[in-house]
Amino acid sequence: MLKSEGTEHIVGDSNGWELFTNYTNWTQGREFHVGDVLVFNYKSDQHNVMQVNSTAYTDCGLDNYTTLFTKGNDSIILSEVGKLWFICGVDDHCVNGQKLSINVAP
Repeated sequence: MLKSEGTEHIVGDSNGWELFTNYTNWTQGREFHVGDVLVFNYKSDQHNVMQVNSTAYTDCGLDNYTTLFTKGNDSIILSEVGKLWFICGVDDHCVNGQKLSINVAP
C-alpha cells in the first residue's frame, strides 16, 4: 500500500503571515484536504496564529481561541473535514486583515 502525503500550503506564499494581506485572495484556486499541512511563517516577536471559531474570526475576538501558535514557523496538519479559522492575536492585526478561513475537504 502506498502512503500519500498531503500538500504543504505556505500561507501567504513568500510574504508569509503578515499584515495587510488578503488571505481570501490567497485561498482562491487552492484546495485543502485532510492530511494537508498549513505552514505559517512570521516573525514570532511581531505575530502569532490563533485557531478560533467562526464568531471569533468574524469579530476578531481574542479571548476565544482553541489553539495558540507562537514559534514563527508553525505547521498545522489538517486533520478533519470542515471550516477552519485563524487570526493573528497581536494588537489590531486581525482587524487589519491578518485572518484566514479555509474549508477542508476529505
